[in-house]
Amino acid sequence: MRRSTPLDRLLDPALFRALGERNRLTLLACIAKCGRACSVGEVAECCSVDLSVVSRHLAALARAGVLDVEKAGRVVRYKVRYAQLAATLRGLADALDGCSPGRDEAGCDEGGCRGCC
Repeated sequence: MRRSTPLDRLLDPALFRALGERNRLTLLACIAKCGRACSVGEVAECCSVDLSVVSRHLAALARAGVLDVEKAGRVVRYKVRYAQLAATLRGLADALDGCSPGRDEAGCDEGGCRGCC
C-alpha cells in the first residue's frame, strides 16, 4: 500500500480542473487585481465575458476553494482566497522540490524511492 505524502495531498484534481480553463484564469486574475470582492456583473464588465459564462466559471472556482462567496440579497460577490491559494501553491512547489532527483533529503535514485513517492 502506498503511503500518502504531501505531494499526494496537494495534487488536487478539482483545483487543477478549476485552474485549467482559460476563461477561469482570466476571471481569477481580474478579481485578484481588483483586490476586493466583486459581483458577477463587475467581473463580466472587466473581462468582456458573457454574464452567464462568468457566473458558471466563478461558481466552479468557488467549489475548488479558490474563491470565497459572499451573498447579500440577490447580489453574489466573489473574493480570492489569497492566503489559502498561495499556501497551497507554495506547498506544492516545496513538495515537488523535495521530490526532485539529486536531493539528499528525498528523491528517487536508481535504488528506488527514498521518501517522495
